[in-house]
Amino acid sequence: MQGRKILNHNAKRSLIKGLVIGILTIIIYLLVVVFTTPNLTGIDAINAAFRVNSIIIIGLGIGIGAQMFISTYSKGLGCSINNRKGILSGGTGSTALSSFFSFFSLVPLGCCGSWLLILSLLPSIFGSTVSVILIEYSKTLSYVGLAIVFGFTSLSAYKLRKRLQEEKRLSEQAKTDSQIKGI
Repeated sequence: MQGRKILNHNAKRSLIKGLVIGILTIIIYLLVVVFTTPNLTGIDAINAAFRVNSIIIIGLGIGIGAQMFISTYSKGLGCSINNRKGILSGGTGSTALSSFFSFFSLVPLGCCGSWLLILSLLPSIFGSTVSVILIEYSKTLSYVGLAIVFGFTSLSAYKLRKRLQEEKRLSEQAKTDSQIKGI
């Protein structure tokens, strides 16, 4: 048993919450694929989605799950590492954009047929040139969105690590100070 670390309650709770949110992210993504693909069976739509966007699907689940773990863990320690509030905090906006763009790459396979309606509306919203770029580079844009998700997650992990190191240093300093006063 020596050398084996046991997770404390906060770490276990944070890990479970991160896993649940990560799995839910994947399930929601796949449900959107199934519900927006009336011309394929659910299994066929999911298979096609995994063939084309497996990195995006799994990456979003991992990235969002890790972000939730870090956020929950830091809150359990009594510190907040995310100073921003709102829809774009914690990579939420990049997650939505990454998912949005990744659905476009499924349309040629017969998946997400309802997204054709959205594609037809793009020129009236963004103009023809921007719409063509959004559609043509949807795969690249979805990877950029995923990179942003992991960027926010990495930044949060870095902030948490720095905060924990600072607390450890302050704790050691206080211990040293109390030992000096006791002498």
